[in-house]
Amino acid sequence: MSNHDRDPILLTPGPLTTSLATKAAMLRDWGSWDAAFNAVTARVRGKLTDIVHAADTHVCVPMQGSGTFSVEAAVNTIVPRDGHVLVLINGAYGKRLARLTELMGRRTTTFETADDVPTTAEDVDRLLASDASITHVGLIHCETSTGIENPLREIAAVVARHGRSLVVDAMSSFGALPIDARTTPFDALIAASGKCVEGPPGMGFVFVRKSVLERCAGNSSSLALDLHDQWTYMERTTQWRFTPPTHVVVALDAALDQYVAEGGQPARLARYAANYEALMAGMRELGFRSFLPPAIQAPIIVTFHAPEDTKYAFKPFYDRVRDKGFILYPGKLTQVETFRVGCIGAIGPAEMRHAVNAVRDTLAEMGIRSVAGGAARAAA
Repeated sequence: MSNHDRDPILLTPGPLTTSLATKAAMLRDWGSWDAAFNAVTARVRGKLTDIVHAADTHVCVPMQGSGTFSVEAAVNTIVPRDGHVLVLINGAYGKRLARLTELMGRRTTTFETADDVPTTAEDVDRLLASDASITHVGLIHCETSTGIENPLREIAAVVARHGRSLVVDAMSSFGALPIDARTTPFDALIAASGKCVEGPPGMGFVFVRKSVLERCAGNSSSLALDLHDQWTYMERTTQWRFTPPTHVVVALDAALDQYVAEGGQPARLARYAANYEALMAGMRELGFRSFLPPAIQAPIIVTFHAPEDTKYAFKPFYDRVRDKGFILYPGKLTQVETFRVGCIGAIGPAEMRHAVNAVRDTLAEMGIRSVAGGAARAAA
């Protein structure tokens, strides 16, 4: 049965399915310089900062655009032009962080592990001890290309002990996985509206240690992506420097109210964990195997080995599942064929079970009988 008459459920790492209340918040137009909208911006900045318990040490600087805009803004502002960044890589987004750091003209060193191997605090300790010129460390907390969770708290402690600066891409973890600025030292942490806080896409934000940001004037080589300029202008005028994504900001305000009402980070993580368990139970029953072992898998997005059956191809598989009301995500790996299923958004375990049923029906329609062999072959 086709479900084109309703919005499909987005089982992706963002954009994701939002609630009716969040959608409804976008029905009003706002003046970008109006005092009422400026009050919403201030409120959103405060609510976001509360999630990571950073009000006493950090400031929240919102930025127009996708999450990558804010990652680039953070690197370009926080890292001096003569700085040296160690980028920790175990997936596509770590590679993107390294590339944009190089494009910003900053000296870049990379440390890369396999897609299914988390970076360890011991790795970072060794690397920092061997190179005193490294000033900053760039870490992807939850690598969205696979769903692997890197040990943020342990790595942050090592970076702090060495007296270096930590820049964290928390795009897929912020709001769900616990992050506490009081116990996990970082100088910059980056996230976006269209992820675990369940707002629409279009706005990123960076939590920057205030004492650090105060010293960053002139670091940025970009006008639009200058976090220091964005912050000082907003503090002085309460306004954004350039046209803000007004509807996104107001919808994010509504989403954050729902986030608090649900119970905040612990409740959000619990729901996503329940989604993950429902997904895994159903997919295992169908014969699918996940790319990562459970010990390093965050309940955000799961990478599955594709069926080895010659009748399988991702595009028709995707199209048929989409016709049943669910949008999956293509794989991001190059060595093995995979696809990804997100566990985040305004959904619960019931929707995950329905998604598994859609996959089951699609396999039958495509005549796919061999599912688990892909994982076994990859392991061999």
